[in-house]
Amino acid sequence: MKKLANGFTLGGLQQKLFNLVLVLLLILAGVFSIAGMIQNRDLAQVVGETREAQTEAIRQTSEMTMHRTLEESMTRVTSLRATIADQDFEEIVNNLKLLQTVAEGLFRNAESVPSAAFQLPDPEKDGTLGAWVLHDEGVDYENSRLLGIAANMTDVMVAMDGNSEKIDGCYIGLSDGTHLGVDTHTRNRFDENGELIPFPVTKRPWYVGAAESGKVFFTGMVQDAFTGAYGITCSAPVIVDGETVAVVGMDLVLSNMSDYVKQSAAGGASYLVNQAGQVVLAPNDSGLMDYESEGEMTSLRTDKNPELTAFVDKALAGPTGLAEVTIRGKDYYLLGEPLPHIGWAVITAVDKELTEQGTVRMLEEFDRINSEASAAFQKESTRLQRGEILVSVLIMLAGVAAALWLAGRIVRPIEDMTRNIINSAETGKLFEMKDSYRTGDEIEVLAESFDDLSKKTRKYIEDITRITREKERIGTELELARKIQADMLPNIYPAFPDRPEFDIYATMDPAKEVGGDFYDFFLIDQDHLGIVMADVSGKGVPAALFMMMSKILIKNFAQMNSSPAEVLEKTNATICQNNDEEMFVTAWFGVLEISTGKIIAANAGHEYPVLRTAAGNYELLKDRHGFVLGGMDGVHYRDYELTLEKGATLYLYTDGVPEATNTEQQMYGTDRLLEVMNRNLEDGPVQLLEAIRTSVDEFVGEAEQFDDMTMLAITLL
Repeated sequence: MKKLANGFTLGGLQQKLFNLVLVLLLILAGVFSIAGMIQNRDLAQVVGETREAQTEAIRQTSEMTMHRTLEESMTRVTSLRATIADQDFEEIVNNLKLLQTVAEGLFRNAESVPSAAFQLPDPEKDGTLGAWVLHDEGVDYENSRLLGIAANMTDVMVAMDGNSEKIDGCYIGLSDGTHLGVDTHTRNRFDENGELIPFPVTKRPWYVGAAESGKVFFTGMVQDAFTGAYGITCSAPVIVDGETVAVVGMDLVLSNMSDYVKQSAAGGASYLVNQAGQVVLAPNDSGLMDYESEGEMTSLRTDKNPELTAFVDKALAGPTGLAEVTIRGKDYYLLGEPLPHIGWAVITAVDKELTEQGTVRMLEEFDRINSEASAAFQKESTRLQRGEILVSVLIMLAGVAAALWLAGRIVRPIEDMTRNIINSAETGKLFEMKDSYRTGDEIEVLAESFDDLSKKTRKYIEDITRITREKERIGTELELARKIQADMLPNIYPAFPDRPEFDIYATMDPAKEVGGDFYDFFLIDQDHLGIVMADVSGKGVPAALFMMMSKILIKNFAQMNSSPAEVLEKTNATICQNNDEEMFVTAWFGVLEISTGKIIAANAGHEYPVLRTAAGNYELLKDRHGFVLGGMDGVHYRDYELTLEKGATLYLYTDGVPEATNTEQQMYGTDRLLEVMNRNLEDGPVQLLEAIRTSVDEFVGEAEQFDDMTMLAITLL
């Protein structure tokens, strides 16, 4: 043994103890290093599993929310566009039917109708609205009797074209090859030699389509014979004694409808598809479902893509809901809404890839934050591991204690975070920041990232909840509006319990929460009962407001002891004074003299009433129609008389009854209506209206009610 300085003995007990401590230190250092490696591996595994679980939870929540939001947005936008487009088409059809009615009346009374003046196009009047004559090659237009009769319609056609922003010209083509049209184009009717260009009237698509179908006909995109521009034409045959003597037509202004399809949903586009499955309007360069002229159009209903074909068929039949369809190798979300009046549909398409971009960006940002946090954590872990080895060599006990404390400090927050995330996935409770995560290192950064994502998710859920609450509020207000509207109409029966001379009953079933139909009956004096049946153009809240105003006006003017025609004239004048929205009302108003059964009535474009004598059957009373209320100022109406015998019944209704449509697009019609009424001849007003409503419901089946349905019956006892 050799003694060294400071009392240390080389080779003695102290050296052995030193060697033992040195060996223990080396062993402990090795064990601690291995333990550190194991802890780092477990920590990396926990972080990875946590990251995957959080990523999947974010993906599922985002995709589900995006899908629900997209469906609500597309449904609202598509339904609104379909409603607006359908209203435009409805207005065109109503104007066309009015023109058809005028023409049929003239030709049916041709012998008593004088020939009116007509003229060829005047190039000097190009740009001026007027009525011009065209004819087919070889046709002697100057001696055309049909053209002379049709010329009596000049003022009506000029008024229609000039008063409607949706009409780009109206005309009547005659079976003898002559044509009378109202527009502003005259110069392009002549060739380079100044000769009038022959016009093959009876061969034009609008003439052929209406003549062959025998009803209102819509063309696809057809080319104008003179301007070369493409447009849509609505036409209808004029049939007298079973023979088509003419066809009336109107060209539609497509600028408004083009705006509908240009104003696309986010990342998508809207298309207008006709009943044949052909795309009539589409955004320019949409590249998905393009439209061409009618002669070149192909039908989507015969497309080689069975998914697209099935969807188009469904959209033409009714609302489709959100559907995923693959078109030209790409996935799209499609949603369709039908146009009931013409059997077309609006289809909105959104690229599925665009809807997923938000989720993709969110996950990419989440991955970036996690990658940065993991890299920073790995770097810090390596530095700490080296320091722990150095400390373990210098200070065994302090090194071991510090290593154990540090390992626990690192692992416990991560394990707590993992339990918190798993609990969130199981219970739906969002991740929350805790004091145990505030470690001042990458663990705190990671926890703050999770907390930030959770807060954003919570805010997103709150926004969705707020939107849902707002929708419920609007629904409540619409229900209150419906109740107020119902209370405005007579609804307590028997209506006049102290008047045994007659029995009256009426019902109104709106297609939406509130409707545009209305009826009314009121005593003008002790021996005169006023009866009203009316239908406002359009549906929903605007129609309901217009309905209330019209009802009040008619009743107020009736109380002044004016005749029905005078009441309608005063009401029309008042409505036309402030009718910027160009809404109108069809109305039938009559005054019953209770003691005699005599009724004086006037009709403003409303449906024919139905009358049953005391011993006879129910039959349509084809009275003379005046123009609709609010359509044109200065219109005059005519009174007519009918007698309601004791035991006889008068039935009034709106077009929602005969035009009720089943799932096969068939209308209920007046024939079925009369058949049901004549099977219930002994029924009083209440039982009669219930029988009619039951019959209509059975006919319509599962089809959606698209129009208000209003009925009134009165029996003289």
